Amino acid sequence: MCRNELHDLLVALPKCEHHVHIEGALTPRLLFELAAKNKIDLSSAGDQAYASEEKLQARYGSFASLSEFIRYFSFGSSVLVTADDFEQLGYTYFAKAHDQNVKHAEVFFDPQAHTRRGITYDTIVRGLSRARQRAEQDFGMSIEYIPCILRHHGLAGAAHMFQEVMDAGHFADGTVAGLGMAGDELVHPPEHFKTIYDDARTARVRCTAHVGQAGPASFVSSALESLKTSRVDHAWVAKTDTRLMHQLAETNTLVTLCPISNITLGFISSIEEAPVRDFLDHGVCFSINSDDPAYFGKYIQENYCAVQAAFKLSTSDWKTISTNAVEGSWCSDERKKVLREEVNAVLSQWEATHDAQQD
Repeated sequence: MCRNELHDLLVALPKCEHHVHIEGALTPRLLFELAAKNKIDLSSAGDQAYASEEKLQARYGSFASLSEFIRYFSFGSSVLVTADDFEQLGYTYFAKAHDQNVKHAEVFFDPQAHTRRGITYDTIVRGLSRARQRAEQDFGMSIEYIPCILRHHGLAGAAHMFQEVMDAGHFADGTVAGLGMAGDELVHPPEHFKTIYDDARTARVRCTAHVGQAGPASFVSSALESLKTSRVDHAWVAKTDTRLMHQLAETNTLVTLCPISNITLGFISSIEEAPVRDFLDHGVCFSINSDDPAYFGKYIQENYCAVQAAFKLSTSDWKTISTNAVEGSWCSDERKKVLREEVNAVLSQWEATHDAQQD
């Protein structure tokens, strides 16, 4: 955790998290608990890391590649069976996020990872919806869900998932806020799923996609130009393409950065390689997020602190980051107004206290 002069501000800042996978919030403790409840034999993974919570926790954070991480992530998800499991998972994350002053959370989930195991889409959504209802009541948070296409399940699987969400009326009634796409982007380029994104746009569904994490800057451009997403996830590699940086800035496209995740998975070697300063200097809107916090051992607060330690940002920089995170959120204008007021109140109090200490 950072312990410089802005540490208390970073703790106090109201936060919007736009890039967190609910399955990635499955802690080893909860994984073992649900495995026991659902009579799932963890030794079937053939991995000594599953011998105990402690060994599994020690194994996390040292993944050799994205594919290795996905293997652990996929096996971990197998302990989620009932609506109660999804509710417990969701509420556990929301309680942790609340402790770190997250006021608005937009949470990815992967229907295909569960329906292929025989878990119905309705089971997933019932559990997550109950978690949202409880968290909104207990913590005063606003919460949105975003189902993700999983690239490795191919176009037909993605189309089936999208249609299931459409048929349930969940895009229209607000059960989910939009459509995302996750998984190893090198399996399929973004335009492979263009027909689905075209259908989503026709249905006035907001869209985003994981691009520019393992893939090139051209994948970010493809998401914007072929899929016509209104947001891009990860996309740290955009800093290597001047034209793309201008495009992101001119269109006010939010980039959901996940700095610690990108280090843990080996895409960048240090926080200093994250495009935080590049994006600030070029007017690119971005938020800072945790991605899969239980697997990386770091939540949103740790990401904020790591960024501050690396870049020594100013109060003004954090005002820009926090304000852009609010404006880029997929919540109502009324909720954005409340979030803006909360951010401004904390910043005003901080500045007044800091000025007083200088006198």
